[in-house]
Amino acid sequence: MAETRLSPTGRQAPSKASPDGAPAQWHPDEAPAQWHRVLTLLADISLFIGTRPLWAQAASHRLVVAAIVSLCYASILVTGVLTLVVRRGRTLARLDLCVLVTAVTLAVCGFVMYHSGSDESVLTTQAAHEFLAGHQVYGRPWPWLFGHGVALTATMNGGYDYTYGYPPLTLMLTAPLLWIGHGPAAAITVSAGALILGAIVMWRMLPVQWRSAATLVCLGFGLLPAYARLGYPAIVACALLIPVVTGWPRMGGGGRGDWLRAACLGAACAAQQLPWFLTPFLLAGVYALRRGELGPRAAAVAVGRIVGVAATTWLLINAYFIVSEPRSWISGIALPLTQKANIHGQGLVGLALYFTDGSDRLTWYSHASLLLAVGLLGLFVLFVRRLGPAATVLPWCAFYVATRSQDGYYLMMTPLWLAAAVTAPWQSFTTAWQPRPAFLRGRHKRGARVAAAALLLAPTAAAVTLAVTGTPPLRMDVVGARRATGAVTELTVRVTNLGGTALAPHFTLTTGQGMSRYWSIAAGPATLPGHGSASYRLLPPDGRFTLPKAGTRIRVRAVSATPMTLSSKDVHLSQLSP
Repeated sequence: MAETRLSPTGRQAPSKASPDGAPAQWHPDEAPAQWHRVLTLLADISLFIGTRPLWAQAASHRLVVAAIVSLCYASILVTGVLTLVVRRGRTLARLDLCVLVTAVTLAVCGFVMYHSGSDESVLTTQAAHEFLAGHQVYGRPWPWLFGHGVALTATMNGGYDYTYGYPPLTLMLTAPLLWIGHGPAAAITVSAGALILGAIVMWRMLPVQWRSAATLVCLGFGLLPAYARLGYPAIVACALLIPVVTGWPRMGGGGRGDWLRAACLGAACAAQQLPWFLTPFLLAGVYALRRGELGPRAAAVAVGRIVGVAATTWLLINAYFIVSEPRSWISGIALPLTQKANIHGQGLVGLALYFTDGSDRLTWYSHASLLLAVGLLGLFVLFVRRLGPAATVLPWCAFYVATRSQDGYYLMMTPLWLAAAVTAPWQSFTTAWQPRPAFLRGRHKRGARVAAAALLLAPTAAAVTLAVTGTPPLRMDVVGARRATGAVTELTVRVTNLGGTALAPHFTLTTGQGMSRYWSIAAGPATLPGHGSASYRLLPPDGRFTLPKAGTRIRVRAVSATPMTLSSKDVHLSQLSP
């Protein structure tokens, strides 16, 4: 597709893209393309997001930071003016650098002001301490870390997960920095530093005219810096994946770049579990591209070389834990897949959480997620020439139908979307190999291909249908409440098991999104037999449940782990108020 740029006379002259889809050659001494100006301006404007609260916080007790933020405001304004008036591409490229420097400065200021962390950074810091002390890291609960504002990961068995559940690279990077500050400061430094470094690497690797897009997506919107300040290991993984996916269609061609990309891929997989889902798509894409050019044998060798380097890197990082605590290590890094954490997220599981009274088929959401991942990988292999540019987006679609479908799974990997959009255009895949059995090459090949795609996605559709049509297995009725001033101190619920399977229910009251802490059972059976009924006397976790304001939706919920079920019942404030 041709783009337009201003000629010295002020007219728009066509600037053709190269045949392989790469951006047109940049001419630094000519007038920049108008879209380049707009992109730089958007990146500049995005730096306003979240900057005023940062300045307001700093102005109260960190005047040096407030002064730096004020200078960043000046930089944003001056850069905005210059972006619209400069006449040469070289000058606009320097303004792109100015926007990046301003964004990095604001990110550092944000880290200085906000570093209280989250459950992930607290766990990573504790794991780093244990690692340095030579103690077991995986499978050890640290309940004293939680509470006081640190979120808990509740599980469907009525308990909480207090253990470390990520591959070890992030904690190993945190260990040498434990001298920094107190609390989770070291873990936050690692994630914030990784994001800044990843943004700089991406800025440098992208074509000159696209560099401000890296600033925009990594640092400009304020989303990723917020996750970095919480110490999420996924930020480290994303930073390591940036050099992998930038220009990834060139992987497998040999040379030092291949080795570096493969090593970064292995390191990313050793930092967090999300890269595990992306890796099969990248490897399948590389095989298709190289087979289209070099044949099957050379393509297999190229992919094998990448897998070998990545696996070696991953094993070297994990080696200490494989030797010292093999069983707890394998259980720990697989924990997010096996812990049966409470359902949560913005995906289809919200139907069971908010729009219905629950489901007795929650496990089918997990099945649907796995089936969708496999189905999308199959589609990617069959239609790589069409789907190749979406390789960095497709894996995350599977999380939309999972039992935990937080938007963070998508947000934290968005820099990879941009890197692929700029450096892996559709023209890169025109010669990629696609498997074409006889039934996909016949007279009715179009219909056969549609049928093949439908067949690959049919298991997911069936699993989703089973999941969303589930019904709550328990009927609950609030029959009594002990009240205090503005609070409830005890709740009595009559529960009937509508199914034939015995369930071990665990109860909570919620007033918003997600699930609250469990209420303890003061009286009532631990297991409710099929078609049985019982009364449960429930006590709130802090001794009292403060009644919300009128109009707030209150729900009593019961979950069970085996099978995974959710039952909910709306409770009216009049039932709880004196």
